[in-house]
Amino acid sequence: MNNIILIGMMGCGKSTCGRLLRDKLGLELVDTDELIVACAGMTISQIFDQRGELWFRDLESEIARELSQTSGLVIATGGGLPLREENRRALRETGTVFFLNRDPEAIFEKANLQDRPLAQMGRENFLQRFRDREPIYRAMAHHVMPCLVSADQTTDDIIAILGRQS
Repeated sequence: MNNIILIGMMGCGKSTCGRLLRDKLGLELVDTDELIVACAGMTISQIFDQRGELWFRDLESEIARELSQTSGLVIATGGGLPLREENRRALRETGTVFFLNRDPEAIFEKANLQDRPLAQMGRENFLQRFRDREPIYRAMAHHVMPCLVSADQTTDDIIAILGRQS
């Protein structure tokens, strides 16, 4: 089975939907942010403070390359992972990419973003970041998933799409 790759803005539900897909499909879940934390031995906030965003993005690209050599995984990516072409190409070729398109206003108002360094620059900065990234997410995705009802519904919709592909 190909990988199932979840992309989208921080706080859109990638990790939550990833856990639900893992449970419903019996696949291994890999969260790229969790892998980065494990590899670096520090939190993402600490990485940004001590090493900088470029170091974080380089490690993210290394992990994307490694994951592109696997199959049968649910991969929940960090929100910025698709920003680099090499990451988009590597992961898109190894599976089906789903863009979890949750309203950025709702994310900023309702999601827990306190541990996300790039969400600490205010509402307008967050919304602009989404506007900048949305075309990249859409171009990478095989399927755009509107996150309107619940993570359970989004997950069921993803499973239905995967069933139609086989």
